[in-house]
Amino acid sequence: MTDAGSQRGLAAVLAELRGRSRSGARAGWARVRGGFGLAMQAGAGAGIAWYLAHDVIGRQSPFFAPISAVITLASSVGQRARRTAELVLGVAIGIGVGDAIIELIGSGPWQIGLVVVLAILVAAAVGGGTPLVVQSASSAVLVATLTSATGLPYTRFFDALVGGAVGLVVMTLLLPLNPLTVVRRSADPALEAMAEGLHAVAQGMEQADADEVRAALARLRAAEGNFAAFVQAAAAASENVAFAPARWRSRGALSQYVEGAPHLTYALRNVRVLTRRVITAIDDEERIPRCLPTSVALLGDAVDLLRHEWARGAEPEATRERALRAAAESGKAYDDGVGFSGGVVVAQVRTTVTDLLRATGIEYAEAPRLVRRAVGWHGRGRMPRRRGPGPPAREAS
Repeated sequence: MTDAGSQRGLAAVLAELRGRSRSGARAGWARVRGGFGLAMQAGAGAGIAWYLAHDVIGRQSPFFAPISAVITLASSVGQRARRTAELVLGVAIGIGVGDAIIELIGSGPWQIGLVVVLAILVAAAVGGGTPLVVQSASSAVLVATLTSATGLPYTRFFDALVGGAVGLVVMTLLLPLNPLTVVRRSADPALEAMAEGLHAVAQGMEQADADEVRAALARLRAAEGNFAAFVQAAAAASENVAFAPARWRSRGALSQYVEGAPHLTYALRNVRVLTRRVITAIDDEERIPRCLPTSVALLGDAVDLLRHEWARGAEPEATRERALRAAAESGKAYDDGVGFSGGVVVAQVRTTVTDLLRATGIEYAEAPRLVRRAVGWHGRGRMPRRRGPGPPAREAS
């Protein structure tokens, strides 16, 4: 290799390293920004809990108060109020049981085992879920192994209650996280995954590349976790904003995510059905009209537009327009001639468009009517007869 070639290769490597460094720094800064609100909450909660337990109540070493406050705040991000209350109660139960056992029979291996058993049984007896049971058991172990009883019995139990109460107050009243920011961080990866998957499916259809479509299907299946997190975050944000007056102004923009999340989950399932049928069509060497990959690509554009319009808090008019264009483009497949699998793809495009319209706030009865009109079947009682084999396409739902 010549010196000039070596220099070019070195320059390319250095440029790549600089790019990675910049992207890594941006990702790290994004993570810092994302965790800043929680850090402020936890710091304030720990300080206030110590002040109340030590200076106001008079406890000499109330270290379980700030611990309980931090656990409550750190564990409640994206969780609903019931689960947060369970965490507080779980910490208090574990500490109370641990204190009682150590006070009565001392500490040791079998005492630790007994503490855990009793803490879990008490947590189960009060009807707690997994968060309560886990926190109860871990807090009991902490008491039994790392601390010694000081002062009156059960004082650390009340320290934990003080800390948990402070955590709840900080979370809901003093420094509430912006629920819109929390739910947007959950929604963006889900919507990005669906949009990228649809674009990859469209490209695979156009090139008759079944392997590329299979790879897209694998990514869409993996996106199920992102959508589950999105739905959970939307439900939690809706509940949290009700208890945080400082965030009430976010309710309008937040409602778009809350009301749209279930319909987008339905859309993801329909997109996966669509993708599997595309693989079958390619494997069977079925003729795929050019309008079908165009339609699927437009569908991916609509999902991406929805992400941006929701982020701006705008009415998703561009999303609706692009989704209906996808439906109209898919309807051309019947004129071009479409086989069995292609007909299923058309039906799934229309059904997914209906789900997207519902996610943008269109009423249940209006969404399929708009889809029929876009396809050109408005006012018809039945679907037109398709060219080629296979059963008639089903009505979008």
